[in-house]
Amino acid sequence: MSNVYPVILCGGSGTRLWPLSRKSYPKQFVPLIGETSLLQQCAERLKGPNHEPYSNPLILTNEVFRFIVPEQLAEVGVDPGPVLIEPNGRNTAPAVLAAALYLAAENPEAIMLVAPSDHVLPDTSAFHNAVEEGLRAVSERQELVTFGITPDRPETGYGYLKLSHAPDKSGAAVPLERFIEKPDAENAKSMVADGTYLWNSGIFLFAVRDILAAYEEHAQNLINPVRQAVEDARTDLGFLRLDQKAWDTIENISIDYAVMEKSNNLSVVPYTAGWSDVGSWSAVQELGKPDADGVATMGEVTTIDCRNVLVRSESDAQEVVALGLENMITVAMPDAVLVASMDRAQDVKLAVEALKAKGAKQAEALPVDHRPWGWFESLVIGDRFQVKRIHVHPGAALSLQSHHHRSEHWIVVEGTAEVTIGENIQLVSENQSVYIPLGAKHRMKNPGKVPMVLIEVQTGSYLGEDDIIRYEDVYARS
Repeated sequence: MSNVYPVILCGGSGTRLWPLSRKSYPKQFVPLIGETSLLQQCAERLKGPNHEPYSNPLILTNEVFRFIVPEQLAEVGVDPGPVLIEPNGRNTAPAVLAAALYLAAENPEAIMLVAPSDHVLPDTSAFHNAVEEGLRAVSERQELVTFGITPDRPETGYGYLKLSHAPDKSGAAVPLERFIEKPDAENAKSMVADGTYLWNSGIFLFAVRDILAAYEEHAQNLINPVRQAVEDARTDLGFLRLDQKAWDTIENISIDYAVMEKSNNLSVVPYTAGWSDVGSWSAVQELGKPDADGVATMGEVTTIDCRNVLVRSESDAQEVVALGLENMITVAMPDAVLVASMDRAQDVKLAVEALKAKGAKQAEALPVDHRPWGWFESLVIGDRFQVKRIHVHPGAALSLQSHHHRSEHWIVVEGTAEVTIGENIQLVSENQSVYIPLGAKHRMKNPGKVPMVLIEVQTGSYLGEDDIIRYEDVYARS
């Protein structure tokens, strides 16, 4: 097994790609570019080169996403290594330290390749070559390596890396002088012209022993609480839950501020083969291969006489027509539509803040609600009824539960359901239905090899998701 251990950071919940990316299901899980999600693309990239594959990835995520991550990785044939659950977000410095301490106990010779789950690097082969350059600096000079992106424009949305000298064509690592915060437009222009500044990608490579030594020297205050969180972690359904009591005492700080900016053994591998953190809809437009008029589309879309636009429809049943638009973003979801000037792409988060202020559920929640067993979506909601479509993965089961305020009628439309009502267990096949009285203990399970889909009709005085009393749950939800 390779000593290179990918570490995927997968806990973010950005708002700049609303309405497609939301707190309940953020951009790393969404097929923004291509048919697979950014997380899936990241995991496939981190399999390593064919002649020397890397070890299975270690994942850091949170409670909400713990089932989504392994499900998405399984879809692309990636077997995750340990999945560490952070009790709450504490930024990248504690997360990387927790991964380093865990790996140090498993393999003291481990080398960590740390990557965010939501970046795009189209040329996987070029990325592996850059990692090979970084490994030389790690193994021969015990350096902490970051990857710098050769800028193709003055960009104010990224931090920069100041190199000791301009990189040559070999792609070899160059000593890092300092980190530069996001500049204004004038400074960004001069830095790009200088040739010794690269964008900070947030991707790192270092030996476990070297990064732990850096934390000991520069971020001593993080060592004991993070170590305690790892040592007191508990296993839960294949996940490793970091101890919350210890984790709550840890400073919220990035690895750049805590360690990297203070270290004197840093080098940068220049990377020229294309990269994006997909931080705005304008970035999605650039990556979406726009035509000669700058028109990038996805889904059921018709454009007429448009220039420099991004138009997306996220529903097969929804046709979006753009006529005579210029410099515009249009993203249509079943429950929300964004129409914005391309010049305001970085300000989409303001729309999310406005929606949260008015209490709109669209601010954070998608119409499709993802659960460990599958997902559901509300089709129709009335004063005393609700109609849902429920999708249950093969072999998955909902909790044994009851409701105080509603009864339910289930109609199976695909596959077969194993339905428990009280002491009775029965199979309900396609085109068959079953009634669950108010207060009855019940459960549905998909015993088959294909997804099971049913239509649920709820009736009652209260239809909220919090009207659930769970008696048994294979996913250990309270």
